Amino acid sequence: MKHRELLQATGLLRQGMWDDAHRIVQYREDSLACWIHALLHKIEPDEGNSRYWYARTSHSYHDFAATEQELQAIEDALNTGKLSE
Repeated sequence: MKHRELLQATGLLRQGMWDDAHRIVQYREDSLACWIHALLHKIEPDEGNSRYWYARTSHSYHDFAATEQELQAIEDALNTGKLSE
């Protein structure tokens, strides 16, 4: 599966293992990895760093009201191979 590592990162994020999830996405430049990276920094919270990573995606810091909703949207995008708008 093309996005296996990124799905692993979202699973780790769900388990509260943010450092492990961060290690997976921190050196990737693709939009989905950047989106996960943005969400990780949003959760910390590190708004400035989060906004930096959102700028590399088609999403913004305020697109989702809840972390769970955003995480589900990321997983849906990973499973379909499409970025959600």
